[in-house]
Amino acid sequence: MITTASAPPTRTPRTLSRDERRTQLIEATIATISECGLSRTTLTEVARRAGLSHGLVLFHFDTKEKLLVETLDYLSDEYRNNWQMALKDCGPAPEQRLAALIDADFSPVVSNPGRVNAWASFWGESQSRPLYLSKCGENDAVYIRTLDGVCADMNTAYGYTVEPARAARMIRIMIEGLWLEMMTLLDPYSKEEAKQTAWTCASLLYPRHFGPDGLLRPEAGTPQ
Repeated sequence: MITTASAPPTRTPRTLSRDERRTQLIEATIATISECGLSRTTLTEVARRAGLSHGLVLFHFDTKEKLLVETLDYLSDEYRNNWQMALKDCGPAPEQRLAALIDADFSPVVSNPGRVNAWASFWGESQSRPLYLSKCGENDAVYIRTLDGVCADMNTAYGYTVEPARAARMIRIMIEGLWLEMMTLLDPYSKEEAKQTAWTCASLLYPRHFGPDGLLRPEAGTPQ
């Protein structure tokens, strides 16, 4: 008689590994920060949202401050991994890499309202809590060097003359400002409108390669 293998048992919350449990708590923390802000985020509320006990939160993180620091690390690493994967998957030309970096900043992975609200809460505390600045400093420096390098390559490859560090700074500030406006305006514009605004910024810097809808496709035989 032929028998069929039974389906593997569904994993329940009780069987999560230590790393999965920590991720579950960090995700609950992000949701809490997004809705309540840092000052009103408590271990009790995080535990409630995660469907776990207060004692289990303490077992994994000891204190609220440790939980917040690890949450910031998690967000920072998530952001870095997002743009690095975008670069890995794009073409080698500098305009393709610049387009990939801009696209990455509007990926649902990092630009959803919960993530943006959590980032804004940490930004608001960074001046009074230098640890928050230092925790993200290395990742920020890597991103800035990468974007500076791409802008320098646009000059080398195509004869643009915009100072690379300034061009990169304009793009970074534009995107960060768009994130904040989408979060704070009473009548926010769409993510697509925000992205077109970022493309317009790129088009002002590199008009032969970008337009308000993104990377231009040069006609055959047309020099870049």
